[in-house]
Amino acid sequence: MQIEELEHILALHPEIDVLATRLSKKGEKHFLLRNLFASAQSIILHSLHTRLAQHEHPKTMLVVLDNADDAQYMYADLSTLSQQQNIFFFPTSHRRRKGTDEAMAVQRTEVLSAIMKLKTGNSQLTTETLIVTYPEALLEEVPLPEALQEKTISISVEEEIAQTQLIKQLIALDFQRVDFVYEPGQFAVRGGILDVYSYSHEHPYRIDYFGDEVDSIREFDIETQLSKQRVNTIQIVGNQPNSENMTLITSYLPEDTIWVSNDFSLVKYKMGNEAIEHPMTEASLETPLRPLGHGVTIEIGQKSSFPTYETITFDTLPQPTFNKNFDILMDDLFARIREGYKVYILADQVKQTDRLRAIFEDKESSITFVPINQTLHAGFVDNSAKICCYTDHQIFERYHRVTLRSENARRGKAIITLKEINQLQVGDYVVHSDHGIGQFAGLVTTNFHGRTQESLKLTYRGGDTIFVSIHNLHRISKYKGREGSIPTISRIGSGAWERMKDRTKDKVKDIARDLIRLYATRKQQQGFAYSPDGYMQQELEASFFYEDTPDQAKATLDIKHDMESPMPMDRLVCGDVGFGKTEVAMRAAFKAATDGKQVAVLVPTTVLAMQHYNTFRERFRNFPVRIEYLSRSKTAKQVKETLADLKAGKIDILVGTHKLIGKQVQWKDLGLLIIDEEQKFGVSVKEKLKSLRTNVDVLTLTATPIPRTLQFSLLGARDLSIINTPPPNRYPVQTETITLDDEDIMKDAIQEEMQRNGQIYVVCNRIEMLPRIENRILRLCPEARTVIAHGQMPASEMEERLEAFINYDYDILISTTIIESGVDIPNVNTIIIHSAQNYGLSDLHQLRGRVGRSNRKAYCYLVTPDKELLTADARRRLNALTTFAELGSGFQLAMQDLDIRGAGNMLGAEQSGFIADLGYDTYQRILNEAVEEIREEMMESDLSGNATPLYTTLNNSTPHKTWCSDSLLESDLPLSFPPTFVENISERISLYRELDSLTSEDALLAYQKRLIDRFGKLPEEAEQLLNVVRLRWLCCRMGIEKVILKQERMSLYFTTHNPRYFQSEMFDKFLRYACSRVERCRLVEDKNREGKPTGKRYMVVQQVKTIGGALHLLSKVMGDEMIG
Repeated sequence: MQIEELEHILALHPEIDVLATRLSKKGEKHFLLRNLFASAQSIILHSLHTRLAQHEHPKTMLVVLDNADDAQYMYADLSTLSQQQNIFFFPTSHRRRKGTDEAMAVQRTEVLSAIMKLKTGNSQLTTETLIVTYPEALLEEVPLPEALQEKTISISVEEEIAQTQLIKQLIALDFQRVDFVYEPGQFAVRGGILDVYSYSHEHPYRIDYFGDEVDSIREFDIETQLSKQRVNTIQIVGNQPNSENMTLITSYLPEDTIWVSNDFSLVKYKMGNEAIEHPMTEASLETPLRPLGHGVTIEIGQKSSFPTYETITFDTLPQPTFNKNFDILMDDLFARIREGYKVYILADQVKQTDRLRAIFEDKESSITFVPINQTLHAGFVDNSAKICCYTDHQIFERYHRVTLRSENARRGKAIITLKEINQLQVGDYVVHSDHGIGQFAGLVTTNFHGRTQESLKLTYRGGDTIFVSIHNLHRISKYKGREGSIPTISRIGSGAWERMKDRTKDKVKDIARDLIRLYATRKQQQGFAYSPDGYMQQELEASFFYEDTPDQAKATLDIKHDMESPMPMDRLVCGDVGFGKTEVAMRAAFKAATDGKQVAVLVPTTVLAMQHYNTFRERFRNFPVRIEYLSRSKTAKQVKETLADLKAGKIDILVGTHKLIGKQVQWKDLGLLIIDEEQKFGVSVKEKLKSLRTNVDVLTLTATPIPRTLQFSLLGARDLSIINTPPPNRYPVQTETITLDDEDIMKDAIQEEMQRNGQIYVVCNRIEMLPRIENRILRLCPEARTVIAHGQMPASEMEERLEAFINYDYDILISTTIIESGVDIPNVNTIIIHSAQNYGLSDLHQLRGRVGRSNRKAYCYLVTPDKELLTADARRRLNALTTFAELGSGFQLAMQDLDIRGAGNMLGAEQSGFIADLGYDTYQRILNEAVEEIREEMMESDLSGNATPLYTTLNNSTPHKTWCSDSLLESDLPLSFPPTFVENISERISLYRELDSLTSEDALLAYQKRLIDRFGKLPEEAEQLLNVVRLRWLCCRMGIEKVILKQERMSLYFTTHNPRYFQSEMFDKFLRYACSRVERCRLVEDKNREGKPTGKRYMVVQQVKTIGGALHLLSKVMGDEMIG
């Protein structure tokens, strides 16, 4: 059932007809709507607004609620109910202590623009508007209507307006010209296309010109830069800075606007207080308040703020609170159904209502309800309509998060941050796979026999320079090594680079062989095959009150499948902080324990061990499972008793730090090892784990995996599950960067958290600084109760202090990063991190994840020196963190961390030196080549009958599709994106790099579609450039490692890396083709100066004029096989 049907039922209330009839008449009137609660208010208001729109003189409705949160929820409800675009939200233009917010500025201007369009008859809206706001926003001044009109440009399809003229107008309105548009107040020009982001619309516009005529106007998405829909007329509105010509929004509103509020007395009081804090003239203060006493008002509440009023009484009640107790819920619903009520359950996702139905069935209940696949903010009961509307998020006590329109304005900054990080800038260190480390010196244009070509200029030691064609950019990567290290620039022709690559490959092959031996040993080992889920397992999972996200459900199924297989499991679960990794691990632990196996839970710190012990114990308290923990806080006698019980098999699950893998710990029957926060363990601990790993199931949990761990998993040596779906109703953590001088911000942050009875983390990694920070906080907030904790304290004292903080004996915990490793206190929702520039991205993300673990808005403050004093990498780290405030960015941040920190090797620390010398991308390429060569060795041994058991697995999982891993093209053809097509150099380089990295025909077609959408029709040289990628793919499949296409002659160099190639069916195809076309083709064996064969063979083909021609020829050689 759709939510519109529910609204239709409530719209039948006779009171709505009465109210609509009386409101349509002129004159001063005040109405009080009594006994109207929760989201029934939104439905009745929307029905009333719809009914009024059908009258001869429709009216604007202004809903003024007590605060921003209530206004947002009302707006979200009304937007859910409305199919028309006439519902608006009017916020303040600033965020908490953070100056102007672009998204909010867009929403404000959108409202003003909509009202102006209605007044001038220029609007596409069919009815008057409904605007939701709150007192602070009402009192914030806006430009006079005439000033807004002056800052507005109207454009229609087929209108004659020269692009140069429009650009001048945009510059006059203070629009900024950029390479591509990502936030309001910007425009970009690419040939006959002009992109512009108006302050009056949530999406930017793309204006396509045909000469001086506007050919089409499209909205487009900031992230994909692709068009969304066509529009005929737009209004481009510039920013509205404060000036002398200011007024209030009420001067824009029609005189017969209907004012709506929950409490007009409170609104008047708030507006008066706000005006005192921000002085205004008496006249301007009187303006917003005048309609409250002399116009038409609707008050929703139990008493009126006016002396004379008319009462209209409804009969609704808010949804009761059930405290997640399904017995109370079922009793309530049974009672309602017996009285003849119809029950509706509202949820954003079908699976939520399905799950509720399954719970009722498990409890053998006959309750029936009608599911509605959209939700409102608050459920209600309507006694007169005999309906009961309950929301899923209230039943399960989840926070209901709403997303406002115009969030795109904020998203744009995240996109530009990523783009800037990945862009190649002049002076950057780059790695060429053949020539080594050089410096990027820019994009240059060269003329070759009258044909223009673009190349990247790289400089090397001794002043040597090379030019790399844009269709060979896949051989270049940005240097990524250890943070702060400056690489040694290579010397061309010295042979040192090749020797270093060979040395690295030999070492990597040794490591890869170790990896493969370990993997093969595990494949051969007969592990324990767990039995399928029993009734206790199902009961445990049913008792989890939160809906599994799709990723969480898949990870659970994958783990169970691994455990039920006879081969030992080795799975890495990478999930963001608070995304349910621990729940997944507990289900696996329970499955092992109920099958008679013991479980080890390895954690990095004593605090986390204690916390996991409590979490496991609470989760399994109704089940026959014994859980214990080992840590330094236990006495020697307690440790001895625990170890004795463990050896005797009396303990099912043991939680502990690295002591768990000590020699004195003896297990009776260990079946599962769970490693949490893996990134915190050193190499030595991991080496000890290897001895356990061969026949024990291993489950590793991490929020931000260290790159070494990712490398291991992405290679396929471990199974990888990513939980990247945020819980649907968790808040993102609002992250701000501040300096030590911003004491007012720090004071406000602490006081605001304490006022809502919350607690605060203050983190600093220098123990000697903690007392000084405490003194500073007490100077700012003398009423705060503070406590210091750090790892050098006696274990008992530190745990005592943490426990006191958990019990709310203190407001502020001032500590080192001991809180990073999983200390979960839901009441802590503000964290202040000192010297944030000194932390790695992984550490910062983990620290920030310690807040926002409840249904409250959370804040993270990164305290740093002034930005001018920060290193470039530190700035990038902080920008990445403040940009990715949304939950679910952990895996994205891990990949970002690869860019910033570089990476270690898969099995130990000895490879970090190679990464510093070679750069991460080259190291990874060599690693992949090494694994490929080892696979070839296995293939050889397979042919001789001595294959390792692993070969079949590797070969089946990644079939050998190509004869060579790369193919190089040299050509004198004009292959590029001309400056007339893509003007900006950085953008051209980015597009070239993206094109060169594509790996499938679908991706290439999508890339081509984006190019046409953003830049217009492809010129001939651009189409040929796209074919270069297809040609390279085909050459790799056909065993051609190099193509030279010059002066209409094509030379195809066959691979020298695989001796079996020349006995293959593929090489036979070339022979047959050459023999049938001797007038065009000849096969050549390359020789050196002495006339001796070099081992290289190639085929020369005449009369090949284009890349398309080369593709056509090779497809003929392939026969009936498809290209790509």
